[in-house]
Amino acid sequence: MKKKLGLALGAGGARGVAHVGFLQALDEAGIRADYVAGCSMGAIVGACYCAGVSMQTVQPILTTLRLLRIASLNANIMRACGLFRLNKARKLLEDYIGAETTFADLAVPFRCIATDLLSGKTVCLKEGGVIDAVIASSSVPGAFSPVEREGMLLVDGGVIERVPVREVKDMGAEVIVAVDVLGDLVTSVSEPPANLIETFLRYIDVIDTRVTQGKRLRRSKDIDLWLEPALGDMNQYKVKHLAFAYDKGYELGRANVEKIARLIGE
Repeated sequence: MKKKLGLALGAGGARGVAHVGFLQALDEAGIRADYVAGCSMGAIVGACYCAGVSMQTVQPILTTLRLLRIASLNANIMRACGLFRLNKARKLLEDYIGAETTFADLAVPFRCIATDLLSGKTVCLKEGGVIDAVIASSSVPGAFSPVEREGMLLVDGGVIERVPVREVKDMGAEVIVAVDVLGDLVTSVSEPPANLIETFLRYIDVIDTRVTQGKRLRRSKDIDLWLEPALGDMNQYKVKHLAFAYDKGYELGRANVEKIARLIGE
């Protein structure tokens, strides 16, 4: 009997476009996930996938993205608690997923991860509006305004839980494939930070990598396959080389479809 496949799609900004290529490769091999949990860009791609949007449709959109196509500059940055608001990203998602789509409406069960700045805890979003949840999961602190929801102040889930392995296991997955598009950010950077903002982001990346490595080790018994696309020193904060990220994700998928098929018993 075929085992239930769960995909944990990690955070990764621009590098997260690799998720699209990875899922496209699985689709071509006839492999479909039974459960998906995503964080940040992994949540965006995962939500589209679970809503039945083909990766062939998503690919030309995400590989040509520019910041001003998904965000608008806040007039009062201090009051808005972020440089930008993701109003354009919301409209784009509405065009493909549907403005009123809830988690219960999705063809494939889906969850996404955010961080509550008030409690300091990871929040697993699994009910209500999908787009609200995805925007919260993708709101990088400082860059984008936090999302207020049910007494919480939500930002990017990658702050604490970059690759949501635990969440996809809780959904009932029997085989878990985790895709970490960020990998080891400590050793992948080839140049030192050039300014204050890059220094701050580098600081976040170092902490993020160490936290993720620790959680991967503690949850190793739950993970059947941990995959990282070969993205080199591609910067997750710059919308460049997006087609390159897609290609590397596709290569990763093609290289592992047979292994995944064996794990689920196909």
